[in-house]
Amino acid sequence: MKLRAAGLLILAAVAFAISHYLGAQYPWLGWVQAFSEAAMVGGLADWFAVTALFRHPLGLPIPHTAIIPSRKDRVGEVLGAFVERNFLSRQVIERRLLEAKLGERLAKFLSEPANSMAVARHAARGLVAAAESMRDDDVQAMIDSAILDRIKAARVAPFIGRGLSLITAGNRHQELLDEGIRLAARAVTENEDLIRERIEAETPWWIPGAVDEKILRKIVDGIERTLKEVGDDVNHPLRKRFDAALEKFIQDLHSSPEVMERAEQLKEEILSDDAVRNFSSSIWKDIKAGLVRRAERADETDVDMISSGLARLGSAILDDPQLLERVDGWLRNGVLGLVERYQSEVSQLIATTVRGWDPTATSQRIELAIGRDLQFIRINGTIVGGLVGLLLYAIAR
Repeated sequence: MKLRAAGLLILAAVAFAISHYLGAQYPWLGWVQAFSEAAMVGGLADWFAVTALFRHPLGLPIPHTAIIPSRKDRVGEVLGAFVERNFLSRQVIERRLLEAKLGERLAKFLSEPANSMAVARHAARGLVAAAESMRDDDVQAMIDSAILDRIKAARVAPFIGRGLSLITAGNRHQELLDEGIRLAARAVTENEDLIRERIEAETPWWIPGAVDEKILRKIVDGIERTLKEVGDDVNHPLRKRFDAALEKFIQDLHSSPEVMERAEQLKEEILSDDAVRNFSSSIWKDIKAGLVRRAERADETDVDMISSGLARLGSAILDDPQLLERVDGWLRNGVLGLVERYQSEVSQLIATTVRGWDPTATSQRIELAIGRDLQFIRINGTIVGGLVGLLLYAIAR
């Protein structure tokens, strides 16, 4: 196209030279001379104008030429602001989203079994990829920060007190006491041999075995009788003392600095134990191993269940106009929120990107992007200039 525009300009120059040289012999060539002379002026003027946009004409540093290379940064800023105002405005995006019907598209997509299966598989594999890309030490530190650090920061004594208060409400703690009594009675019965050995070890050697057996029976029968009395009598003094001791302990957990401090010390000892650290470490390992197992069974029942659930969700959305409208609104608000949050960053990205381009390369990119129309400006300038020359020549005649 540049060659065509230049060729037309050369043709006008040749026509001007011939008509000027032979004009005296052939008066009608005056029309040709007027056309070609004005065509050269128009063609040269538009060549200068087009060239001045992208470079200095003939390499001469004429003021206000090579506009795009010299104003590249400004062009990037203006372009970014133009995109932000005219393409990323809330009104433009919202109108386009209303036309797009995102909720309906999403529901139709999910209702197709092939699509829901693909989503389920990608979700499973994506979770595994994300899990495997995370360093175990970083995740361990995050778990410790999220769980252990919060427990350390919390006062444990009032929490225990509130828990015990819930247990004692409605005398539910008596059920625990009854269960404890049954366990104690069973323990005494099952450990008679151990008690007998202890009695024999504590009594002098010269005491007969029959006496040891009688002592054993007295101890075991006494314990069993006491436990039975406490279990059968809801008003037994031991139950009253148990209630009083428990109530005092709950009050101390809320108000006694000594008890609260002991509770904090016990909490610190438990949390610093290696078993607790190993437990928090095993949480992430178990989660990660479970995700890997799920991914390895990507074609089995669990993914099928997710897929069928997604398909049913899509069908349910399509069948309920109100739900479809709400889903569409959620998606639209989500997209609009992202646009409003990042639209200025898009403008800055465009400006920064253009600022980083080489001026000559930028000029060439824009010139190539506009393309053939630039040379049509030169061609049209040559032709229109020639026609204006004919008009002026006709008026002069």
